[in-house]
Amino acid sequence: MGAKADVARTENRKRAFGEGMRDGVPIGLGYFAVSFSLGIAARGAGLTPFQAFLASLLCNASAGEYAGFTSIAAHATFLEIALVTLIANARYLLMSCAMSQRMPPGIPLRHRLLMAFDITDELFGIAIARPGYLNPFYTYGAVLTAAPCWAFGTALGTVAGNLLPLRLVSALGVALYGMFLAIIIPPGKKDRVVAVLVALCFAASFAASKLPYLSGLSEGTRIILLTVILAAGAALLFPRAAEEEA
Repeated sequence: MGAKADVARTENRKRAFGEGMRDGVPIGLGYFAVSFSLGIAARGAGLTPFQAFLASLLCNASAGEYAGFTSIAAHATFLEIALVTLIANARYLLMSCAMSQRMPPGIPLRHRLLMAFDITDELFGIAIARPGYLNPFYTYGAVLTAAPCWAFGTALGTVAGNLLPLRLVSALGVALYGMFLAIIIPPGKKDRVVAVLVALCFAASFAASKLPYLSGLSEGTRIILLTVILAAGAALLFPRAAEEEA
């Protein structure tokens, strides 16, 4: 019985890993396009292609990297760069909390650490949309496909970024927005509450970018505030039964 269980567990991991690699392909293509423009900022900060590649491989976050590159260009201290990057990437703390609620019981710490290492908006979206407990090997497959594209795109941007028109680089980045729509539309079709909340999130995000005081906050801080407020409101107004959560 133990041998059969091990074989079934191995097959499940292989299947999840393959599905993650498959779902990571469109994300990787979008990452490659977006990180290309990020490479231009890295070049302006004086980074070499290898340094830009390493920065994107270890810090897969557009806003955080851009904040870091601009800080480097301004000759900021290590502490200032770390604080700016922390603030810009603070929204990933909320995503980590959400993913931790979907972990299977007894999952080893090494899987938690590895999954936490590369939580991005897109990778979080495809992982959290899967039913049931999160399989860490699904995340590994998606990261293995998407993360190198982000890193290589940044490196290539430092080499040839200035050769492409800015409009073309911006147009390539539209792929990520299309992918986001593919993530949120199916759940919205199944649940009217989710559809209303998605529309409300769009409206609140736009309003926050225009309202006094709120518009002066960083994008990451606005996302955190809106996430906490809207998620708390949805949980209070539309709680899920324990059977449904199970």
